[in-house]
This record gives sequence, structure tokens and C-alpha cells, in this order.
Amino acid sequence: MTDHPDADATLVERVKRGDTRAFELLVIKYQRRIERLIARMVRDTDLVADIAQESFIRAYRAIGQFRGESAFYTWLYRIAVNTAKKTLVEMKRDPVVLESALASRDDDDETSRAETDLSDGETPEAVLASKEIAQAVNAAVEDLSEDLRQAITLREIEGLSYEEIATVMNCPIGTVRSRIFRAREAIAARLRPLLDTREGERW
Repeated sequence: MTDHPDADATLVERVKRGDTRAFELLVIKYQRRIERLIARMVRDTDLVADIAQESFIRAYRAIGQFRGESAFYTWLYRIAVNTAKKTLVEMKRDPVVLESALASRDDDDETSRAETDLSDGETPEAVLASKEIAQAVNAAVEDLSEDLRQAITLREIEGLSYEEIATVMNCPIGTVRSRIFRAREAIAARLRPLLDTREGERW
């Protein structure tokens, strides 16, 4: 992660002293990333902005409890995840990851549009196979338990470290490793027929 924790720590201290402008800067810095995280947990896109706003409100109210034992972004992530889960529980809906756990790029509009265009050397068959794989991954991720789904999303899509995931999920790092391993195994099992991989291989 390329964030500058020292800059965040300075802003956090200013917020604790009553500087609301400093918190606005933190919101500007992280709003899009928090919204992307929430969008992967809920199907209803209309809820994303509301949940993100509620997450920042909760963070602002609780910032006095932030001790700097983890990065501010990790702390904020945890609040956003818990806020989204609380909203979904209240609405009796299950969190669902909406995009491929194999994705390593940002889901910007430009890259989304690029998916529909054939680049040099790509055949319609190759594009179809790629879409089938993405659909299989999405289906496999949706079938995971909530804990496994959250762990693999934070690791493979958001790129958090095992230590950061342990903080966000409030569990030991060994549990994080186990959940990610099990999630990868489950996804790999769904992909093997499509990829024709040998038994025991994982993506």
C-alpha cells in the first residue's frame, strides 16, 4: 500500500483537536476506495453512498478512540466493513462480492469499457473463455461463507496485508491465512474444469 501513515496521523491529531477540515481531507482521500469496498459487499448500488457516509460519520465520532496501533486506513476499513455488514443484517440480506477475486486492476470506467473491445491477438473464443472464468470465480466467491469471502476480497482485490486483514476482521493472523487458503481452494476447485489444471494446482 502506498499511503503515507505519517500524513494520516497528522490529520487524525488535527481532527482530535476539533479541526473538521482535517477530517474532510481524510474523507476526500479515502472516499472512493471505501465506496469500492462497500460496492463489493452489497448488490444494491443505491446503498453504497449511504453506507460510505455512515461509515465516515462513525469514524468521526469514534476517532477519539483511535490510538494509532494500526494504520488509519485499516481502522477505517474495519468500520466500513462492520457498517456494511450491520446494514445488510438489518435488511436480512447477505453480502455478495460482485467482481472477480482474480481482478488485480482498478475497476475504472476506462478499463471496464476496454473489456468490451477486442485487443490485438484476442479472439472471440478467448474473450468468451475469459468471461466464463470470471463468472465461475464470481459464483465460487458468492458461495463462500461470509468470513472466507471477506478475507479473500480484502487480500486479492484490495491488496491488504495479512496483518491488516487480521485487524479488519478482528482475528488472529493464522486464522486469516487459513481462511484465504480455504477460499482459494474452493475457487480453484470451481476453475479446474475450465482451466484443465492438474489436481492440486491453485491459481
